[in-house]
Amino acid sequence: MSARSSRAAGASERELTLTRVFAAPRSLVFEAWTDRKRVAQWWGPRDFTNPVCELDVRPGGAIRIDMRGPDGSVYPMTGAFREITAPERLVLTSAALDASGLPLFQVLTTVSCTEHAGRTTLTLHARVIDEKPGAAVHLDGMSEGWSQSLERLSVVVTRPADRELWIERNFDAPRELVFAAWTQAEHAVHWFAPPGCSVRSCTMDLRVGGVWRSCMRWPDGSDHWQGGVFREIVPPERLVFTYAWEDAEGHPKHETLVTVRLEERGGKTALTFHQAVFESESSRTSHGGGWHGSLDVLAEYLAKPRQARA
Repeated sequence: MSARSSRAAGASERELTLTRVFAAPRSLVFEAWTDRKRVAQWWGPRDFTNPVCELDVRPGGAIRIDMRGPDGSVYPMTGAFREITAPERLVLTSAALDASGLPLFQVLTTVSCTEHAGRTTLTLHARVIDEKPGAAVHLDGMSEGWSQSLERLSVVVTRPADRELWIERNFDAPRELVFAAWTQAEHAVHWFAPPGCSVRSCTMDLRVGGVWRSCMRWPDGSDHWQGGVFREIVPPERLVFTYAWEDAEGHPKHETLVTVRLEERGGKTALTFHQAVFESESSRTSHGGGWHGSLDVLAEYLAKPRQARA
């Protein structure tokens, strides 16, 4: 990826133009701006996450993103799409909200994409069109914030698709219970393995930096340990942790990152599961089969009466 930054002659200090070149086709780059799962992976400065990312991708459609900083602080923002001309041009507004939920400012952002020889040149122009008292602390970091966001976007669009796994499932259970099933060992021992396998033991130190481990017994009677570290815990909506098998000496092999997002929908729960980055497509396929099977077992477990889950 290459980068250029510029400010037009006579432009205000609240106006910014950035150019980036990505080693990816522009259809993929444009999709990363309009698919909420992709946007959630890169929007915001380095080490920020987006537990809420809602996009109504049409002219006039609303944008809602809650950015969570490394210290746990949440920075909600809203906006709207003004123009969508796939895959070459996108115009949108965005605004950070104050403690009362009112916009502190409004920025008009135009994204243009051109492609040559399979590479995409992206030009981003951001201009402040409204500013309220107290907005300066946010706007002073606009250039660095966008620069870091585009660095993260580069990782998303250049990562091979066969190294990621996405699963979406719906569970007939409240979100709090589904979250508990992912974060409490007494629940996980009942489902954290595909059909035909069983969980021999499971421990969870549920805190950021805490370690989780479980032992899975395969149909041939052999035991296999897996584990990782919790990276982000936002009850009951979001869980991020590392995942790896352990070798005979207990060392992790082929570590990946798992993100679980839960949305409440009328007493039921919509789950979005994302795992990256695999060493090969065959590894992703193997993990995918295992996770699909485990989630089938989870659905059966959640459907049991409360006393049967004890």
